Amino acid sequence: MPLHMIKLAVGVSDLAELRKLQKLRRKQRGFYCFYTRNMPRQHREILDGGSIYWVIKGQVQARQRIIGFLPIVNKEGERRHLIKYQATLHPTYLQPRRAFQGWRYLLDKDAPPDRPKGKAGGKGMPPRMVAELRELGLL
Repeated sequence: MPLHMIKLAVGVSDLAELRKLQKLRRKQRGFYCFYTRNMPRQHREILDGGSIYWVIKGQVQARQRIIGFLPIVNKEGERRHLIKYQATLHPTYLQPRRAFQGWRYLLDKDAPPDRPKGKAGGKGMPPRMVAELRELGLL
């Protein structure tokens, strides 16, 4: 059973903005990744099919498959680790999540499932109903 990671997408308001920001950073870095100070101790379990789950506006909203870890030294001489992930963003069912710093491990049993393709996402519903369903993590 894979182990996952969960991280806040700070300053991001929706999935479209997350995609745009990741594409911009990919142009700068050459691949999709984020930095962390310490190598996850359970990185082998994460590489066995794990994903990074993104929390946007207090809800887990999407995931991307993690494909590697790379130790680096930044311009200031500090040791860091790159966590590389695939470009494909898989929207998930919403799951409320409180704010936290950095990243956390996420067990497979606690991870929200992917939303089926073609799911309307509330289009055509009254806005108040969509907001309430999103709060409950049902949309």
